[in-house]
Amino acid sequence: MLDRSAETAFAAVLGAHQLRVSVSENPHFCGRFVEPEPATVHGTFHLIDEGVCVVDLPNGSGAVELGAGDLVMFPHGAPHTLRSPPDCDQDSDPAARRFTTMLCGEFEFATGRRNPILDALPDWIVVREDDSHQQFRNLARLMAHEARQESFGRQLVLDKLADALFVMALRQHIAVSSERRGLIAALIDPRLARVLEAMHVEPGRQWTVASLAELAHQSRTAFAQHFNGVLGVSPYQYLTEWRMAEALRLLADPRHSAATIAEKLGYQTEAAFRRAFKKIHGYGPGRVRRAARTARQEAVPSATSTKA
Repeated sequence: MLDRSAETAFAAVLGAHQLRVSVSENPHFCGRFVEPEPATVHGTFHLIDEGVCVVDLPNGSGAVELGAGDLVMFPHGAPHTLRSPPDCDQDSDPAARRFTTMLCGEFEFATGRRNPILDALPDWIVVREDDSHQQFRNLARLMAHEARQESFGRQLVLDKLADALFVMALRQHIAVSSERRGLIAALIDPRLARVLEAMHVEPGRQWTVASLAELAHQSRTAFAQHFNGVLGVSPYQYLTEWRMAEALRLLADPRHSAATIAEKLGYQTEAAFRRAFKKIHGYGPGRVRRAARTARQEAVPSATSTKA
């Protein structure tokens, strides 16, 4: 289980990178089926509602058979194939043919593919209904029930539930995985969890290796080596990338000026902030401002269209 420090850091990362989850399909299969799923730029998932589905995993990694309530996620959008089990006979009596239904969807982060959550996840994650907590099973069943309805707001409800399903699946993976890495490995390390909590709660503080090492109760050298060994980057690089993730979120809000954001994130001058932002993202803060302004304008109907 994650302690309070890890919970705080985890919530901050999810909030800053702005997870978006949507249910895109609700396919129904009768008898034999084969559905190749190509590689995508976003993550994908399949939640089995009823029946059985075999998933051929990417890179020749074998196959898994999933039943009702089971979930498979592909965080990096790896290609895979969904198919009926070998014992499904297409030529059998139609009345006896097996039905398989599922909910399929996709997820991404507003900040893009470069973030510590995705970096810490494997190519696929399987969550079995039998191995999951009651909350996960209840949520999966609620989603399946909602998908069968034609109620007003059905899509919106499914997307909101899918958002929670992703977080629960991630929590289950953290709890049971034997191959933790990156951010996930750091969150279950009490020393690093304390450091990550501090960084995420106060990104603008003038952190030094010495002050962070003190939080971890380690020497500067031991801490720097430990941090780099688990997260793959130096403490300063992680802090910089975290600040720039926060900058993306803040820049989308017109109430915050670039100068205010720079100060909030610990930069002495706006110029220094702009240089750091461009170094991490490859473009300047102005591009984020323009994109956010365009999105707001498109979201508000024009006076002409309103009158029409």
